[in-house]
Amino acid sequence: MNDEEVLQATAVLPEHVLLRRVSEELILLNLDSESYYGLDATGTEILEAVLAGVTVAAALDRLRHTWDVDGDRLRLDTLRLLEQLADAGLVGFTRS
Repeated sequence: MNDEEVLQATAVLPEHVLLRRVSEELILLNLDSESYYGLDATGTEILEAVLAGVTVAAALDRLRHTWDVDGDRLRLDTLRLLEQLADAGLVGFTRS
């Protein structure tokens, strides 16, 4: 998917991925590959926003109103995070 398609999609957690919160961080475990990925507090807040059942674009709008951050920077960082997670099989997308 290209960036615009991701923005209009809803992020989903695949069945083979476990998600656990540890303090302010999230740990994602891919049961198929037995690999894991840890997110710091910022990454955790981003991922929780995009997994809330709204489009990625809607999640970005919510985060932009919550944080004092440049919208373009937030968009770029979020798309790169989602790309890394998707490449590791830790997140998927459904078209809205």
